[in-house]
Amino acid sequence: MLEERLVTLSTPPPSSSASPEANSTVLEIWGGKPLSGQVRVSGAKNAALAIMAGGLLCSGDCRIRNVPSLVDVRRMGAVLRSLGVKLQASGDTIDIDARHIGTERAPYELVSQLRASFFVVGPLVARLGEASVPLPGGCAIGARPVDLHVRGLQAMGADVQIEHGVVRARVPGGRLKGANIYLDYPSVGATETLMMAATLADGETTIENAAQEPEVADLADFCRSMGANISGAGTKTIVIDGVPRLGDTDYAIIPDRIEAGTFLVAAAITRSSLDLYPVIPSHLAAAISKLEAIGMRFTHPGSRTLRITPANGIKAVDIETLPYPGFPTDMQAQFMALLAIADGSSTITETVFENRLRHVAELNRMGANIKVKGNVAIVRGVPFLSGAPVSATDLRASAALVLAGLAAEGKTTISGLQHLDRGYENLEDKLRGIGAKLERVPAVEV
Repeated sequence: MLEERLVTLSTPPPSSSASPEANSTVLEIWGGKPLSGQVRVSGAKNAALAIMAGGLLCSGDCRIRNVPSLVDVRRMGAVLRSLGVKLQASGDTIDIDARHIGTERAPYELVSQLRASFFVVGPLVARLGEASVPLPGGCAIGARPVDLHVRGLQAMGADVQIEHGVVRARVPGGRLKGANIYLDYPSVGATETLMMAATLADGETTIENAAQEPEVADLADFCRSMGANISGAGTKTIVIDGVPRLGDTDYAIIPDRIEAGTFLVAAAITRSSLDLYPVIPSHLAAAISKLEAIGMRFTHPGSRTLRITPANGIKAVDIETLPYPGFPTDMQAQFMALLAIADGSSTITETVFENRLRHVAELNRMGANIKVKGNVAIVRGVPFLSGAPVSATDLRASAALVLAGLAAEGKTTISGLQHLDRGYENLEDKLRGIGAKLERVPAVEV
């Protein structure tokens, strides 16, 4: 049993910067400070959100550990509670009681704030035989349609209609049927939604051209810990043999590879040495490869510890974002900040989302020399960046601006912190702990 001090997940801690507060504050960074020490990497945000939705599949006790304290996690918790699920949190542990789901209808005002909340459609259909979930919201980084989710559920026997911005799915007879599903694109969201739905379906489901991201494999491991029969997660072909019910679990989420990658870039952009723990180096292979080409070195001083040290300057490299195991789109903005002060010119091609280069204007405000044509950014390295007032346009763009601020001369003031708070746990405290000088202060009204 958890201690008596348990609190509901939807209540942010007093020091948390939820959206209203984040909108009224700015982050001031005084650049040029060398970094050193060890950073503890939090649990993976993208794994946590899918696994929390997966808690709906559980007919017993469900405990999830290593959950990061983030605005998006609290939003997912609010979505689950709106469905009648009981949630309690203590530290980085969440207990989910989904024995009795009260409704199949997720409220628009919650789902519209968080793209990942659409994941509940698969578990709801699997458990209840029906679901009513509004089309999702989240970062404005491009269109992310749900047609792959819909077609997959239809292949498994669901009647799916989209009316007035709401996806309504119902299964005649109440139970999904196994099916062979081919995804036109290896969508993480569709792979995870359909994999969860298939865990309780009658018969075998095969998902071809599935997403291979570590978070997909983590979700599969979570489902297996409850008794699901899943093989191939982390490869292009996932096979799920449905079972009648899923039971008790106590599961720890993998470390966040994007947070780890962001701190690796923090070391590179400030020409510093850092230790990161815990990390799974294979999850960072693409980012590590590019950082080695840029001029950084890596060693492994301990189990699940990765050390990055500077070598000879910052060299220009070309980057193209691709689905995993390719270079992650979630690291594109951070690397752009680094390459802005590289020796030479770099080309960054964004192939995953069509609207994910809006941070270019803000980096140029700090003295970067970046030009955009379509989905390609040409980054001509400059000797240094200069502190300036800038505004975050999405989650990873906000991280890029923080990194640029760490390297810039003078003070950088970043607004739009509601984006930052969605995906980085205690970022400011972690940065201060390794030598950065920064402070969150009230915004000055003009």
